[in-house]
Amino acid sequence: MSTEQNKNEQWEIWEVFLQEKSGEPHSHAGSVRAADKEMALQNARDVYGRRDTINNIWIVKTKDITATNIEDKTSFFDSTDDKVYRHPQFYKLPDGIKDAFKKR
Repeated sequence: MSTEQNKNEQWEIWEVFLQEKSGEPHSHAGSVRAADKEMALQNARDVYGRRDTINNIWIVKTKDITATNIEDKTSFFDSTDDKVYRHPQFYKLPDGIKDAFKKR
């Protein structure tokens, strides 16, 4: 293995999120390898921002991302039907508020 390959394998993987227009959400574009955050931003710009349509770039180390486990899908994403307080019909509006909606 060459020295250059060895150095590249030691660089961390960074996930790249791009925002194309102000006010729009960032979306995942891909990954880059870099030695530090400044290099990761530059690599992300060079790889994913070459069409001049990028407003903002976020980068995050892949190892710092926390995600749900596939095994926890059922329990983690269980329906909230038993939690009526999360539904708007659970709350009673004061009379003054009800009248304000009737005027519209």
